[in-house]
Amino acid sequence: MSEQSGVHFYLNWAKERIDEMDAALASFEVKAGEAKSDSKVKADEILADLKKRRDEFQAQLKTQAEAGEAAWARSKAELEKQWAVFEAQMKTYLESAGKQVEQQQATFKDIAAAQAKAWRAAADKFREAAGKVAASHTGDFDGALKQMKADASEAEARLQKLKQTGSESWSVLSGALAESRKSFDQANQAAWNALKGAKN
Repeated sequence: MSEQSGVHFYLNWAKERIDEMDAALASFEVKAGEAKSDSKVKADEILADLKKRRDEFQAQLKTQAEAGEAAWARSKAELEKQWAVFEAQMKTYLESAGKQVEQQQATFKDIAAAQAKAWRAAADKFREAAGKVAASHTGDFDGALKQMKADASEAEARLQKLKQTGSESWSVLSGALAESRKSFDQANQAAWNALKGAKN
């Protein structure tokens, strides 16, 4: 079971990235359909590349789904590289879209919503897994779950504030998303480590 809790961290990490990829692609597809013919060709090329990268990321995730924690730890580095390439390509797309603030804001809102959903799903999975462990460790889990929820609320509040201003550059918006993503990863890891430690 301790091996299983370590795998949950990686699954949550990868699912969060895929949800962000899907949110970004959905946002881009809406705007790409509205683009003028000359910029539409370039937008369609970038979108096709982004979809290909998302599909490759998802395929690697599926091959790892049944792997143990050690295999996940090894493949996470490769998935992180794929994620970085996707993010860079996403930035290229936003820049090629004529730095349209409307597109940036729509993409930011969609990705922020995907992150918030990932936080809630990870907390639910942790609560479910913790419920299956002996009641003698409930205090440890309650603290980890409360911290995860507090971190999620704080990250969501920061993202909400940026959503409301609507005038930030993509570098500021993507920086906020990266900070939220980092907080998610830390909270996710801490929660599953608490569960793992209680089982040993």
